[in-house]
Amino acid sequence: MATIHKGETKFYVGEDIKDPEAEITFVQSGSNRLVIDHTYVAKELRSQGIAQQLLEQVVLYARENDKYIIPLCPFAKKQMQKNEAYHDVLQKQFI
Repeated sequence: MATIHKGETKFYVGEDIKDPEAEITFVQSGSNRLVIDHTYVAKELRSQGIAQQLLEQVVLYARENDKYIIPLCPFAKKQMQKNEAYHDVLQKQFI
């Protein structure tokens, strides 16, 4: 399992927040929504489930802060729609 760090608008893997080895980024939209707009995993880290781990962190963050998620990133959208465990934080029009 990768060590995941939290930045102001992202969760990431690696020591350099400006050049992470993997990241999922989001922006605040209104007072109760997070828009996931990007997921990236470096080639050498792919197929290890790191993108899923990053998504899990955003979901936990949303739950802890009473926010809904709007997944604009194709990866996040697909994962959140197919996994019912995420539907509690998924903005309703995306279910």
